[in-house]
Amino acid sequence: EVQLVESGGGLVQAGGSLRLSCAASGFTFDDYAIGWFRQAPGKEREAVSCISSSDGTTYYADSVKGRFTISSDNAKNTVYLQMNSLKPEDTAVYYCTADVDWDKYGSIWYTAYEYEYWGQGTQVTVSS
Repeated sequence: EVQLVESGGGLVQAGGSLRLSCAASGFTFDDYAIGWFRQAPGKEREAVSCISSSDGTTYYADSVKGRFTISSDNAKNTVYLQMNSLKPEDTAVYYCTADVDWDKYGSIWYTAYEYEYWGQGTQVTVSS
C-alpha cells in the first residue's frame, strides 16, 4: 500500500523559510513522480512542484520559481520542498502526491488528475 506522509509545515513570517518533507512507502514502481500541490481557503488546488524518480527532472510553478526547491533522497524515500522567501500568498495546505505511471514525455505534472496517491496535507501559514 502506497503511503505519503507530509511534515514540516508551520507558521513563519514573510521572508522566512520552511522545509517540507514527504516520506513515501509502499513503492514498487520503476518510474514515478512526486509532486507538491497546495490549496488555500476558497481557492482551487494548484500545482507547486514535481520531481521525476528516473532522472531527477524538476518542475515548478511560475509563482514559486527561484524561491522553492524540490529534491529527493532515494535512500530515505523522502522528497523535500525547500521554501525560501515565503510570502503571505504562499499560505495554504500543502499536499504531497505520487504519480506511479509517470511518463516523462506524456505526463502533465501540473494537473491533479495525473496523480494517484495523496498525503493528508500539512499547513503552511506565512504572516505579513
